[in-house]
Amino acid sequence: MQTRIPGSQSLPARTVTAGFLNTDWSPRDVPIGTTTRNVVLRTSDDAATGGALYLPAGPQPKTVVCIMHPREFMACHYLIPDIVAAGFAVWSQSPRSVGNDLRLEHEVALLDVTAGMAFLKSERFTRIVLVGNSGGAGLFCLYAQQAALAPQARIHVTPAGRPTGLSELEMPTIDGLVLLAPHPGQGALLLNCIDPSVTDETDVLSVDPSLDPLSPANGFGGPEGTRYSEDFVQRYRQAQVRRVQRIDDAARAMLARRREARTRVKAAAAVANPIDRRMAAHTPIFTVWRTDADLRCFDRSLDPSDRKYGSLWGKDPFASNFGSVGFARLCTPESWLSTWSGLSSNAVLAKTLPPLTMPTLLIEYTGDQACFPSDIGTLHATLSMPDRQHVRVRGDHHGRALDKAEEPGRYVAGRHIQNWLQERF
Repeated sequence: MQTRIPGSQSLPARTVTAGFLNTDWSPRDVPIGTTTRNVVLRTSDDAATGGALYLPAGPQPKTVVCIMHPREFMACHYLIPDIVAAGFAVWSQSPRSVGNDLRLEHEVALLDVTAGMAFLKSERFTRIVLVGNSGGAGLFCLYAQQAALAPQARIHVTPAGRPTGLSELEMPTIDGLVLLAPHPGQGALLLNCIDPSVTDETDVLSVDPSLDPLSPANGFGGPEGTRYSEDFVQRYRQAQVRRVQRIDDAARAMLARRREARTRVKAAAAVANPIDRRMAAHTPIFTVWRTDADLRCFDRSLDPSDRKYGSLWGKDPFASNFGSVGFARLCTPESWLSTWSGLSSNAVLAKTLPPLTMPTLLIEYTGDQACFPSDIGTLHATLSMPDRQHVRVRGDHHGRALDKAEEPGRYVAGRHIQNWLQERF
């Protein structure tokens, strides 16, 4: 799906970490005869979203397979060639804010998904299969859960208190689900990797020495020598919950101040206090530092797997944990509570998976640095549908080979998905 300009030279390979990866995920082209249609859509709240519809040669299939992430651009996703080659259509949808989750509320993102699903139904697809890859799993599982409910039973307000409008939508239901390297939801992911040794949210360098994951006194010893005690791990996990709760409380306090100011402005009308008017109009933005400190990334004896030392963001935990790039770095109170809080978010698979009944394929990459074996085990135990399958494939979180001599895991995963789709749809 990439083309090279004649006469150009290949650039040296470089290691790409997490983030806006998707444009280089698939060096393969789609099968000959594939048609691609770019579509722009309007959501129920009049935002713009859109996507690319890939159709194999020949008559239009009845089944369309959907790929989406709440912030990533997925039009070059590595699975697209495999799915089209298997005879299925692919819908790759973009969120309303590509590459930016500053204001991402998952309940609002459901309006984007709904617009896409409604478009596919209008194109006369009779079966819809969702592929939830990485953070896309949290969004798609939340959609599948809400679509299956009666309108009045859907989420009425976001965690920040904003009406969702979901009860007024016609949300097409889903016929199949593929979970590919799914982490347990962005909030649940952050709950495991946020650094609880932060003592002051306004001071990035503040550290409680007793909880410092990068201190030799607590077991840190680099790539080969890091070993944390059971007691430290337990205290660390408990402190992670406390830090997330503190940020939750701070976010809700920000929202309460604005809500109270709006109440006063409404009551005073034309004579409202200018200070209240400023407060009523203001949307706070805050920084969440040090969010790359999952102990399992440094001590690989914890939740052992084929993964390499380090996290999605790199091999140097000082750079990745104290640097400017990382999960949840900039948030509004609304986006924190809806997306990044493992305590408040609705887009957590532990909440959304249990009621789902459609055929489901769960693919685990054995070298994943974001979704660990215990996470997969918990997700698999949560699945209750009669038709469920779990497959393990060697690869990192993005399906890249763990060894240069190996076939990339993404291609193996693609064949599993081809077979699974053809057997059921």
